[in-house]
Amino acid sequence: MRRGLYIALAFFFIGCAKDHTLESPAESALPAMYIPADNALTTERFEFGKALFFDERLSSDNEVSCASCHQPSLFFANNEATTPGANQVPGTRNVPSLINIGYSPYFTREGGVPSLEMQVSVPVQEHNEFNSNMLEIAEELNADPELKAMSMEAYGEEVTPYTITRGLANYQRHLNSFNSPYDQALRGVIDLNASAERGQALFFSERTQCGSCHHGINLTSNQIVNNGLYENYTDPGLQRLTNDPSDEGKFKVAGLRNVAFTAPYMHDGSLATLEEVINHYSSGGASHTNKDSRIQAFDLTEQEKQDLISFLEALTDVGVLEDPVFREK
Repeated sequence: MRRGLYIALAFFFIGCAKDHTLESPAESALPAMYIPADNALTTERFEFGKALFFDERLSSDNEVSCASCHQPSLFFANNEATTPGANQVPGTRNVPSLINIGYSPYFTREGGVPSLEMQVSVPVQEHNEFNSNMLEIAEELNADPELKAMSMEAYGEEVTPYTITRGLANYQRHLNSFNSPYDQALRGVIDLNASAERGQALFFSERTQCGSCHHGINLTSNQIVNNGLYENYTDPGLQRLTNDPSDEGKFKVAGLRNVAFTAPYMHDGSLATLEEVINHYSSGGASHTNKDSRIQAFDLTEQEKQDLISFLEALTDVGVLEDPVFREK
């Protein structure tokens, strides 16, 4: 049943995805974030969702929380290739950052889930993540007087699967960041250093084609593509949902905000550094029938590689790390 639902959602939402092209927004210039009518952003819902985000009772062994993998100190990402779930079951995919996740049109690495509210249920039931049951979680959390009161204040009812999914989604929609040096430079507040400026020009040039996939407010087209990482994929990507061989190795284009802090890279964390990522793309990638046509080899000098890295480092917003609102205590 779950697999069939994911397949249907993948076809619909991948086909209807919108490509955001705004490059460096002021707060007033941001595109509208989709917010369900029953989950308006409020302080009470943020606080309830935050409590849930750091609560290890969401996992079957009571030892893994959302924050265990999406670590605030790493821009809500992780520094491991993959991370174990409940009972130390090995993970299978690299943990993506949650910064600005509310602006994504769909979720999971292959884009098969259409809303943050629905996405919450995915890690809960996955065997290599929380390996739990939403009804059992709600029953356990509802026995906590403080959390029950927070749920009542936020949603007018005790802890239920409904309030859990809404609360976590509400919290994540608050995790926004648009004040990196890149943003400030495009708003005319500062100038990037010379290396980062050269890297920016190179990044958005026809020569490298980086900007053809990485653009918009989160430096991603949100497309589902095969980027030539492998000739043979152990993780089929979108094909996992569609059973279509032409979807093998296709994953959602990653956003690049704070990318200097979110190593390792790719869907499986197989590339350890930004230099390895640049080398992958400049090589033209591995030969695969589904590889996106934009992945083409190009030559770079060592200075140009460093300039690209300098630009990517300029996408870091340290203010998020310093904001106590995003930390557990």
